[in-house]
Amino acid sequence: MIRRVFPAVLLLVSVLVAGCAVNPVTGERQLSLVGEGWELEVGETNYAPLRQVQGGDYVTDPELAGYVREVGQRVAAESGRDLPYEFAVLNNSVPNAWALPGGKIAINRGLLVEMDSEAELAAVLGHEVVHAAARHSAAMQSRQVLISGAALAGAVAVGIATGDDRYAGVALVGGLIGAQLITMRYSREAEREADLYGMRFMHSAGYNPEAAVELQETFVRLSEDRDAGFAQGLFSSHPPSRERVENNKRTLRELGSEGETGRDRYRERIARIKELQPAYDLHDEGRRVLAGGDAATALDKARQAIEQEPREAVFHALKGDALASQGQFADAETAYSEALQHDSSWFYHHLRRGMVREEMDRLDGARQDLSRSLELAPTAEGYFHLGNTERKAGNRDRAIRHYRTAAQSDSPTGRAARQALQDMGAS
Repeated sequence: MIRRVFPAVLLLVSVLVAGCAVNPVTGERQLSLVGEGWELEVGETNYAPLRQVQGGDYVTDPELAGYVREVGQRVAAESGRDLPYEFAVLNNSVPNAWALPGGKIAINRGLLVEMDSEAELAAVLGHEVVHAAARHSAAMQSRQVLISGAALAGAVAVGIATGDDRYAGVALVGGLIGAQLITMRYSREAEREADLYGMRFMHSAGYNPEAAVELQETFVRLSEDRDAGFAQGLFSSHPPSRERVENNKRTLRELGSEGETGRDRYRERIARIKELQPAYDLHDEGRRVLAGGDAATALDKARQAIEQEPREAVFHALKGDALASQGQFADAETAYSEALQHDSSWFYHHLRRGMVREEMDRLDGARQDLSRSLELAPTAEGYFHLGNTERKAGNRDRAIRHYRTAAQSDSPTGRAARQALQDMGAS
């Protein structure tokens, strides 16, 4: 028995030894079965489509995104690791932030309105910078490979859960491993490192690290109050705790309370989204009631939100969704066209207009919209409805090709695509 087990033990030991690397932030050894090339490729490949299915970039206030980038780059410059850092603000009300390997970082509009100073923003972004710089995702993926033997990248379909019903049925196809990485919970050790070095980075960048303590205390209070938004977002992958608060306090005693807070500057920069928060609340409530089947109330909420800010594309998209659910496809098409006038960078507006154009047998327009949605985000929904469009147009081979792509998804849309293939005798 011992002789039979020994080769397996040797193999495991050899893998562990060969798979050890130096953590670029801590200088300590850590498990790594992937190199920097993997990190850069995963970040570059996944960043744009994951931003798409997490709400799209926030374009209503471009200066806000520029401000967040400035703060993020200021902190990232202290990380000691030369990565192609990028920072984006997403149009999503769920309070959340995440980092992909290779320094690709995103923060939701919903988290920005919960903070009160530039130093708090620096604390959040610094935390995410550490996750990228310290190769935490690479280590997490390496452990997954050892435990399950899973491939580093596979042609698997993934659904994105954001706490927003408009995305509930959206499933990416094409094996985007980053979708798994941003939803997995970091280890306690990784969170401790991100807290510790995030505070050190923000302090080196000139910010008062006391903001990190205050922010973590706020997160603990919100988690104890069971705030639903945070439970769906930041807390699912970055669970707060009293232990983390105490650890931050010890780090603060080490660093001192000197540095910028930037409270007035931050309040000035987020004033517009704060002012529009009632409109976003109307939108989010409209989404909830529409998911429950109350299209009339959702339509009313959308119209109220549009009155407060007619340039916000997602308000028009909600209006379009409510109208489409009532079978008012021509009016829905008009609403989606209005959304696209204000933001043509988000896949959802193209997808939904393409779907109603398919319903109205406006096949050329549907094909154009659905194809553009797929360029922005490879979703099962886009491929399925493009398959429907080509089937109606009599293009059997094209329809089958699109259905087969959608059928890769383990989702209701994927099942519908498999049924369509069966109906066509092409399964």
